[in-house]
Amino acid sequence: MIRSHALRAALSEEMHVRRLPRFEAPCRLLQIVTLLGEDGGSLARAHIDALAEAAEVVVPIASKYAVIKLDGLVLVWERHTEFATYTLVRPGPFDSWFDAAIFEPQLANVFEGMPGEIVRATQITFVARSEPEPTTQALDSSFAAEATVICDVADGAARIFSDFRLHPDGYGRLLILDRDLAGDEPAQLVLRLQELGNYRNMALLGLPLAQQLTPAVSKLETRLAELTSAVSERTSEDDTLLGELTYLSAELARLDAETRYRMSATRAYAQLSIDRLAALHIGAVRGYQTLRDFTERRLTPAVRTCDSFSARMEDLSQRAAWTSSLLRTRVDIALARQNVGLLVSMDRRTQLQLRLQQAVEGISAVAISYYLVGLANYLFAAIPSIRHDIAMGVTVPVVLAAVSFATWRMHRKLAQ
Repeated sequence: MIRSHALRAALSEEMHVRRLPRFEAPCRLLQIVTLLGEDGGSLARAHIDALAEAAEVVVPIASKYAVIKLDGLVLVWERHTEFATYTLVRPGPFDSWFDAAIFEPQLANVFEGMPGEIVRATQITFVARSEPEPTTQALDSSFAAEATVICDVADGAARIFSDFRLHPDGYGRLLILDRDLAGDEPAQLVLRLQELGNYRNMALLGLPLAQQLTPAVSKLETRLAELTSAVSERTSEDDTLLGELTYLSAELARLDAETRYRMSATRAYAQLSIDRLAALHIGAVRGYQTLRDFTERRLTPAVRTCDSFSARMEDLSQRAAWTSSLLRTRVDIALARQNVGLLVSMDRRTQLQLRLQQAVEGISAVAISYYLVGLANYLFAAIPSIRHDIAMGVTVPVVLAAVSFATWRMHRKLAQ
């Protein structure tokens, strides 16, 4: 029996997500991108499950991908790490390029209970190759003339028109003219174009955060320079400086924790945008900016701003660590000097105590000798045959010598 790896099914499923079902021009599409919160993943899954109850499931609902039919419309749902996309596809002819009413009432059902906040919503119109190329007047009525982007994509197999602006109806607009697309190419082209826009918007989420926190970082940088100068010039007490450096380091750690994920996500989304941009094989149309021009003109400075912010935070944290280390080294040296002085003082006290002890021992030896001589005096007084004065004269030096020898011997044993 074949034993499958625990992740075999999940890995196979992962390779089949992020694709649209095959369609041909003419066709209308509408995509909504919602930014999910911490619990958004489970809520998004519950939302698509509720929609599927009254629809025909084309692709079984998985944790990240589903395709269902809603009364003539095809809904493609996909969940990413931070956001979810809802793409409605209505094949067939249409009367207006950008009229969201063509997706009703199914669109209202999708909006009902949708989790998260909408960060991007786009109406996409796919025009058949048999249709004439849009006139300037028609384009001006649908797009902002001063911001219109026109370029060839897919090596000239299609041409796109857009201004990438948010229009009064709450949607962006993208017009695609099919020139020589076949098979899965229309679906792949729309997918790449939408992924480029979605990843671009997700990458730009880091820019407001970097701009908002830059003044706070500048203040911390100025304060760190002042503290570093105070450390070098010894203009403040060490414990005060150490307390301020600890507070500054804690603030830097807090800002880093608040921004690290968003800044790293910005870099990842920007790289994905660049990859999708390269996969579109863009060709310029004279007189108009291309999709590459539009994307790189704003995305590149935004990503570099976020990268600069991250590098500045990292550099500031490193400098704060160096300054703290320098101050701690100075405090340790001062403590070592205090300890040396304390040891010297203790040594002097020990020497003094030793001398006092030696003096006391000398006095004690004399006292012991005095008492021993006194005892000998009583002994000699009890013996009449001994001359008392001669015996006492001999006893005194003998007792002093014996006591001194005993004291010396005791010191010698203690020393050993």
